Amino acid sequence: MKVAVVGATGMVGNVMLQVLAERNFPITELLLVASERSKGKQMEYKGETYTVIGLQDAVDAKPDIALFSAGGSTSEEWAPKFAEVGCTVVDNSSAWRMDPTKKLVVPEINGSELTKEDKIIANPNCSTIQMVLALAPLHNKYNMKRLVVSTYQSVSGTGVQAVAQLDNEEKGIEGDMAYNYPIYRNAIPHCDVFLKNGYTKEEMKLVKEPKKILGDDSFSVTATAVRIPTAGGHSEAVNVQFENDFDLAEVRQLLSDMPGVIVSDDLDNNVYPMPIHAHNRDEVFVGRLRRDESQPNTLNMWIVADNLRKGAATNTIQIAEYLIEQNLV
Repeated sequence: MKVAVVGATGMVGNVMLQVLAERNFPITELLLVASERSKGKQMEYKGETYTVIGLQDAVDAKPDIALFSAGGSTSEEWAPKFAEVGCTVVDNSSAWRMDPTKKLVVPEINGSELTKEDKIIANPNCSTIQMVLALAPLHNKYNMKRLVVSTYQSVSGTGVQAVAQLDNEEKGIEGDMAYNYPIYRNAIPHCDVFLKNGYTKEEMKLVKEPKKILGDDSFSVTATAVRIPTAGGHSEAVNVQFENDFDLAEVRQLLSDMPGVIVSDDLDNNVYPMPIHAHNRDEVFVGRLRRDESQPNTLNMWIVADNLRKGAATNTIQIAEYLIEQNLV
């Protein structure tokens, strides 16, 4: 399998290489691809040294699969060029997610929708992935009616500059700012850019993407996304109202049976999901499961995952693994 990692020098690209190695992804030839300014850079993978190449060189090499994490504008321009030479692109940007001609995939939920004709496949937003993975089995059983989600997102979701800002502020060092305000000892209710409706792009991703992944637009979603001073791992407080009533023991069982989900919910021993536990893990952790006592058929839950892994790199690679398993590439 000839595999290209596009955006290999970036934060998610580096995690992709780590996950590919951990999972023993079947690579016969690896192409590490980045922008012109990174061309010629040396990188290591499984003890071997590789030279970073440019996008056109990668297209000319005709890879079987290209794993993209290079930003929306790069994906819009270059994903079709890779697809034209027969390559299957799994794209981690927001470029293709809401395109009605492209699949938006979390393999455990809707991988079965993929076909050989799908040459550009979209990877959902990090916050969406962890939320829908926990909600999918509950929606199937109880039928979601309305979701209210508040996110507590790490600086790694913004990128290298934001991680550096937090590190500098912790050490009292002045440096470049990824945010309009200090993030150390702060919480910023501003993830991505503001839209005309007063919501941010990140919040609207949480509104729109779950409906496409679950193939159902009958439920409503409202979201508030907040950046907090954690280095990695996103957390979400989710309030979900169902059409049908539920039993908490059955909810726990449904979540426990869902591939990729770990129930971490033992209040007697202060066990609940935290970013520190999700670090470098591929699972989605769910806890603080309790009824909303203010209205019927409503559940409160707390969902945590490593946003660079299941929220980005791992889900992308799991899509590629599924394609190989099903002989779709």
